[in-house]
Amino acid sequence: MSDDLKCPQCGSEHVYPDGELWICPECAHEWNPAAADAATDGAGDQVVKDANGNVLSDGDSVTVIKDLKVKGSSLVVKGGTKVKNIRLTDGADGHNIACKIDGIGAMNLKSEFVKKA
Repeated sequence: MSDDLKCPQCGSEHVYPDGELWICPECAHEWNPAAADAATDGAGDQVVKDANGNVLSDGDSVTVIKDLKVKGSSLVVKGGTKVKNIRLTDGADGHNIACKIDGIGAMNLKSEFVKKA
């Protein structure tokens, strides 16, 4: 077991391997350290990829690939909606794209539901 490996979610040192995954018994978080290393570039910055695996950057335009319900509202972002000038954020909840959608307003999206336009 690696002494320097800690849970990325809660910081616990009591982690154990299970095949390729590591598991934290305190918060039940599972992760693959090799995949986590591949998800960052050499400078340690987070690399955000769209649903097709294309790398996204600030100012890109993306297209929503499926209908998305807007939480707390009856609005729906339709699949095929083009979103211009996105900003990448450090979304701890998985919402790593900040944008403004015409007719809806400012919101956050998950990169797995968009493709680069």
